[in-house]
Amino acid sequence: MKSQPLYFNKTRIAPTPSGFLHVGNILSFAITAALACMHGAKILLRIDDLDRARFTPEYLADIFDTLRFLEIPRDEGPRDADEFERAFSQLHRMPLYTEALDELKNKGAVFACTCSRKQLLENGTCNCINKKIPLDTPEASWRLYTDGNPIKVKTYAGETISTELPAGMRNFVVRKKDGFPAYQLTSLIDDLFYGTDLIVRGEDLWHSTLAQLALAKTLGKHIFEDTVFYHHPLLLEPSGLKLSKSAGSTSVRFMRANGMSCTNVFKQIAGLANINFQAENWQELGNRLMRMHQGN
Repeated sequence: MKSQPLYFNKTRIAPTPSGFLHVGNILSFAITAALACMHGAKILLRIDDLDRARFTPEYLADIFDTLRFLEIPRDEGPRDADEFERAFSQLHRMPLYTEALDELKNKGAVFACTCSRKQLLENGTCNCINKKIPLDTPEASWRLYTDGNPIKVKTYAGETISTELPAGMRNFVVRKKDGFPAYQLTSLIDDLFYGTDLIVRGEDLWHSTLAQLALAKTLGKHIFEDTVFYHHPLLLEPSGLKLSKSAGSTSVRFMRANGMSCTNVFKQIAGLANINFQAENWQELGNRLMRMHQGN
C-alpha cells in the first residue's frame, strides 16, 4: 500500500432513514471514524432523506439513538432529529440539486425516459435515448448521456484505477419520475457542498462511485476527481446475501431491546466480520477492519 496523505479535510457517515440501522451500517461507520481519527479529518453526519416514500420519523430518531448508544463520533451535522428537520434535511438543499439538473439540461447532457420498470427489466436497458422525448413530459425520468471513456478512481490504497461504467449503470437516472433528484446526483452535490474528500462506503457501491465521478465530469466539477475512496467488504447474511434493513435481528435497535450492551454489539460485529479479536468499541473495530482489509 502506498503512503496516504497525513491529512484529509472531511469524511462523512450518510445513513438513510428508510429502516433501522443494522450491524453493516455500524461496520462502515467504525471504519469511517477510525480513518478520520488517523488522518485528522472531520466527520460529518449527512442523512439522505429524499426517499420520502420510505422515510419515517421513527427511522430518523433511530439514527441519533444508535449513534449515541454506540458512541460513534461526529463533528458536524445535526445533533438531533429536530435540528435535522430544521436545518440539515436534503429538502433544504433542493435549490442546489435543481441548479445541477438545470445545468445538465442546458448542456444537452440528459434525455427523457418513459420506460416502465417492466420494460427496463425485459430489455435490460432504456430504449428512449434516441426518441427525443421532451424533458417536461409528465412521469418521465431524466437519464445522463454517458460514454465509454475511462473513469479514474483514487483509492485509499494509493492506486488510481481506470475503468468504465458497467453496462447496468450507463445512462443512469439523475432525476426520477416524481421530479425529485436521484441519489447519484444528490450524493455528489452534497459531497461537493460539504467539502468531503474521503468517502468510505461498501464495495456494493463501487458502481455508484463510478457514476458520481462520471456525473462530476459532465458538470465540470473536477475537484471531485481528487476525492479518495475506501470501499470495504460487506457483512453478509448466512445465505450470502447483503444485510437488509428489513432484517430486524441485525438492527442495533433489536439488539438493544434484547439486552445487548454497546460492547456486546461491537463484539458481535467483529465476529460477523471474522475478526479474530474481541473488538469492544468503534476504535478497536475500525482499526482491526482496516488492517484486515489491507492484508496486515
